[in-house]
Amino acid sequence: MEASAPCRARRGWRRSRAAGFPLSRAAVVLVFSALVLRAPPSVGYLAQLPRGIHLTQDSMKIVGSPNFPVKVYVMLHQKSPHMLCVTQQLRNSELIDPSFQWHGPKGRIISGNSTAQVTSTGSLVFQNFKESMSGVYTCFLEYKPTVEEVVKNLQLKYVVYAYREPHYYYQFTARYHAAPCNTIYNVSFEKKLLEILSKLVLDLSCQVFLLKSECHHVKMQRAGLQNELFFTFSVSSLDTEKGRKPCADHSCESSKRLSKAKILIERFFNQQVEVLGRRAEPLPEIYYIEGTLQMVWINRCFPGYGVNTLKHPKCPECCVICSPGSYNSHDGIHCLQCNSSLVFGAKACL
Repeated sequence: MEASAPCRARRGWRRSRAAGFPLSRAAVVLVFSALVLRAPPSVGYLAQLPRGIHLTQDSMKIVGSPNFPVKVYVMLHQKSPHMLCVTQQLRNSELIDPSFQWHGPKGRIISGNSTAQVTSTGSLVFQNFKESMSGVYTCFLEYKPTVEEVVKNLQLKYVVYAYREPHYYYQFTARYHAAPCNTIYNVSFEKKLLEILSKLVLDLSCQVFLLKSECHHVKMQRAGLQNELFFTFSVSSLDTEKGRKPCADHSCESSKRLSKAKILIERFFNQQVEVLGRRAEPLPEIYYIEGTLQMVWINRCFPGYGVNTLKHPKCPECCVICSPGSYNSHDGIHCLQCNSSLVFGAKACL
């Protein structure tokens, strides 16, 4: 997506510079500082969280099936839905002397602890779900339909998957008219630009990373050679799992903060065009080239997680933990096949 720019910005800057227009080596720091002061502290947001992100709610209850394992998705570090040790038919029936026993991965009997609890009615619920809890859970139910009948047995399986929000971020590219390549002026400018961009999004708990910075000689039509800086940088949400979340309000979700950061950055570049368009003195040595700001939205999953719409249709945009037989070693979007992988969340194919 290309950022728009005010009509009054001068489109002939690059031609006049290449034609020998007398430019000073003016620093752009003051211009940048003025732009930052003018940037608003907050703006509206556009993006929405991926569908299926908030699947786990206290009131959710999932019943089992005698015919196939039921898939359950639990957001990392959140409370799980209640997994009932009954089918839909038995849920609405009267059970005499029911007995429930849950077995976790590797056959371990779940008796209840600080993270996994079995309720008095036989439901299994997790309070703080972790990656290592992913796996197959089996409930063994014994009951009598009536007092006179013999005891019946039922075995229900659940496959419980950890999932997390995608590691999404914005990637920006922009071009600047530059000083001669390999000079200290370009290096100093790059450092200052990153500092200002970082300050712009700091209050939104976002961070800026420089992905690439290159200086090239560009041949312009009827304007000769020019030096241009090609910047590529990303804006991502800070990882709040390692510490306290900035706030518990719905507006603090990653996608909404990123959307606000995007608008602030677009406005910052547009204001550079406005400020330079009103200048009466010669242009600075380095300045933003109008209309070159571009942005793309990128989704990535953390290592050990991936998106698979076919396998997880009920959580189509979630980064679900990789099943045994697959892995994701980098921040890609999919779990890759690996026959030697025997665990959930594999980050390598060994």
